[in-house]
Amino acid sequence: MDFAAILVAAGSGVRAGPGAAKQWRDLGGKPVLRWSAEALLAAGAQSVVVMVQPADRALAEAALAGLSHWYLADGGDTRTASVRNGLAAVPLTPDVIMIHDAARPFLEKRHVDSLLAALAEADGAVPLLPVADTLKRGADELHTVSRDGLSRAQTPQAFHADVLRKAYATLGDDERATDDAAVVEAAGGRVIGVDGDPRLMKLTYPEDFDMAEALVSAGRGVRIGQGFDAHRWGPGYAVWLCGVKIDHDAALIGHSDADAGLHAITDAILGAIGEGDIGDHFPPSDPQWRGASSDIFLSKAAELVRGKGGRITNVDVTLVCEQPKIKPHRQAMRERVAEILNIAVDRVSVKATTTEGMGFTGRGEGLAAQAIVSVETST
Repeated sequence: MDFAAILVAAGSGVRAGPGAAKQWRDLGGKPVLRWSAEALLAAGAQSVVVMVQPADRALAEAALAGLSHWYLADGGDTRTASVRNGLAAVPLTPDVIMIHDAARPFLEKRHVDSLLAALAEADGAVPLLPVADTLKRGADELHTVSRDGLSRAQTPQAFHADVLRKAYATLGDDERATDDAAVVEAAGGRVIGVDGDPRLMKLTYPEDFDMAEALVSAGRGVRIGQGFDAHRWGPGYAVWLCGVKIDHDAALIGHSDADAGLHAITDAILGAIGEGDIGDHFPPSDPQWRGASSDIFLSKAAELVRGKGGRITNVDVTLVCEQPKIKPHRQAMRERVAEILNIAVDRVSVKATTTEGMGFTGRGEGLAAQAIVSVETST
């Protein structure tokens, strides 16, 4: 059956603690929203309509950059209102519509397949988990509540498209429901359960993110890449190194801005993820890169890492030169590299050394840079 998905990402996520709303927070190197969108698309969704607050459209576009078949629509003040808006925005006429919480990032194709199979005998299907803990009501005086027959409902929830649309059409404008199965049930639809999965956990509280990071890290590996670059000295009045402009009595000669530090880091990142080298992505024969800022090259390498679901865990670069003196600018270099890569400053190291007068750097003919980068990926 063809299916489209509505991805609900319009909430404020205040229970997740200070900081950005949970759908925009980083998890394993990419925003939580992207995890959910990628999973739905990989499972075969024809389209994914992403419900966000109008003020968050730019965040969503950045989080989903590089993916296809997704659309943005304005979320409402409640989850019910957001889904109602999403139904109006779903393109084409799919057989099935799934609604998924963006804050459940660990969706897999098997979950989707199970729901689609269940729709052969029902109007809707919902993943359910049994309630394992004893239930209590109250705080100062506790009362035990029977858990017999109770389950926890997860998402995605899947419905025949026509049934879901009719159910929402009968819902009053001011009515709201905590999930979509309740809307279909109230309209007389038959909804059945399928096996849920603890990994479909919803990120709600700060400690949930610690658990999610642990789950991500458990299936990840570390890759190491190294990069080297060198440029000769020529006439000029300044040099760019690790994204910082330093006044000097000479300049490094190159097709771009000849920032050997950023070039070495870029090549190290590309090497770690098996994406060739800087010349493959920004060939010196291409005139558009003449005099270009090397920030562009490093940003592209970081984007490729994120596109693979990875994250850069640390950078160590060594500049080899007699001049200029690096130490006065080292902290600014660390901060600039960290800014470009969107990582903490304490994950960036910049060092300098000389060759004691030996070789081309010792003779003052040029400057060299060597970098080592570690990248954490899921493959």
